[in-house]
Amino acid sequence: MRIWLGQINPTVGDFAGNLALLRGGIARAAAAGAELAVFPELSISGYPPRDLLEKSAFIRDAKDALWTLASETRGIEVLVGAPLPNESGRGNLLFNTAVLLRDGGVSAVVRKLLLPTYDVFDEDRHFEPGERVEPVMIRGVPVGITICEDAWSDPGLFHRKLYDRAPVDELAAAGAKVIVNLSASPFSLGRPALREEIMRGHARRLGVPVICVNQVGASDEVLFDGSSIAADGTGRVLARLRAFEEDGALVSVPAPAAAEADPDPPPVRPPADEALDALVMGTRDYVKKCGFESVTLGLSGGIDSAVVAGVAALALGPGAVTAVSMPGRFTSEASIADAAALAAALGIGLRTLPIDRLFQAYLDELAPQFAGTRADATEENIQARIRGNLLMALSNKHGWLVLTTGNKSEMAVGYCTLYGDMSGGLAVLGDVPKTLVYEVGRRINARAGRAVIPERIFTRPPTAELRAGQTDQDTLPPYAVLDRILALYVEEHRPARRIIEAGFDAGVVRDVVRRVDGNEYKRQQAAPPLRITTKAFGIGRRMPIAQRYREL
Repeated sequence: MRIWLGQINPTVGDFAGNLALLRGGIARAAAAGAELAVFPELSISGYPPRDLLEKSAFIRDAKDALWTLASETRGIEVLVGAPLPNESGRGNLLFNTAVLLRDGGVSAVVRKLLLPTYDVFDEDRHFEPGERVEPVMIRGVPVGITICEDAWSDPGLFHRKLYDRAPVDELAAAGAKVIVNLSASPFSLGRPALREEIMRGHARRLGVPVICVNQVGASDEVLFDGSSIAADGTGRVLARLRAFEEDGALVSVPAPAAAEADPDPPPVRPPADEALDALVMGTRDYVKKCGFESVTLGLSGGIDSAVVAGVAALALGPGAVTAVSMPGRFTSEASIADAAALAAALGIGLRTLPIDRLFQAYLDELAPQFAGTRADATEENIQARIRGNLLMALSNKHGWLVLTTGNKSEMAVGYCTLYGDMSGGLAVLGDVPKTLVYEVGRRINARAGRAVIPERIFTRPPTAELRAGQTDQDTLPPYAVLDRILALYVEEHRPARRIIEAGFDAGVVRDVVRRVDGNEYKRQQAAPPLRITTKAFGIGRRMPIAQRYREL
């Protein structure tokens, strides 16, 4: 059977746009001679639709779009994902389904069995799990149809069993000759290679071809890398679709037998390369899907704003990016010069709005209130908030989306100012540790073939320049140390005492943990961060603000 892998980028709730993508994919599949075209999970509605699923009009529109596509389907069979009502009278109101379209109608409906509720997932909030497992006959071939999590059950790859069922194994035991997986599997660093190994592992273990068609694109902060994969019954790769782009491919299964199993390993890319592609795609999709055309950001002359500017220029084109230099009394000439050189090298717009007169006006007005006190973080935060106000004023006047420039390391320990440098609509680097920010910056230069980010930005000690002679390491441990502690505590959930036992200074660990736990209130008011790690400060991490638990 000739199967088309249709890797598309749907938008949540854009039924007309999603139908256009599906029609285009079906046309490509038919032109290539496909008998079956497969598209991602919930590709009719976009994934994840979250609480839009509670709107009856949304479900009605999803059904209408599905029936429209079904009525147009002729000469080729199509597998597409859609939310459909649960009419049994018990359980949740919806099923997450894969729908087989054939000859102008619906031929089969398969319901997702395993509903994830960890990390970014909350599927049993709306969906009822399916129960039956049986292959569907397509062109005389028994096909086992699964939906995303249904295939994440390889016993050889996970130490902990999450579910009592293994739908892929059940389908193979029931006679399926091909396993197809409609997926919306989110991206994190290293996840494409793991996903491929799982799918190829199923193929090798069960001796049947496995095809996984994954969504690509961004939905708010959740990113989908695509990286769809088809493997024959030995695990040999038949097709491997591009990461972070819409793509398609035709495969034939069962494929001619290979002399031996394919040794081709899943592609493992350097984290900085993968991160840059993810951030560019995520920024482009967030801006466009939210209805913006242009963005603005504060350009300080430091590495974080430099990388955000570089990502934005790659994502949207230089003409859609306006940077704003906002020098104050503590801003060095080097910072001003580096910001200007960066903007010129990227070809983005640059406006200069000095803040010192505004800052002095604040100090003069507040002088009676501050009498008898010393300058501290209060005065530093005033400068940051002036800059945030200026950026938001430009956003309001010109319709530009403000990109914040803070990184994950700063957000973790609260080294950021509410309503100041945190002001904006998207935190491009909000899930990127500081050490990785530098690596991504190097990749931007490498891809450009020239130093668009000036070398001095990489080598100068990082500083917020909110007081004389300030550097980040005045109050923070070196970022190489901080980032490793944060990875252990936030992403790997290691207890603080275990981190100390691993060789980190006890005082440093205590201070970092105290800062992480004490700054939840800031992070929950931050712009959504583009998720690239296994645990971002956003949708997948739910911590209370008003709580008194302290690990140390």
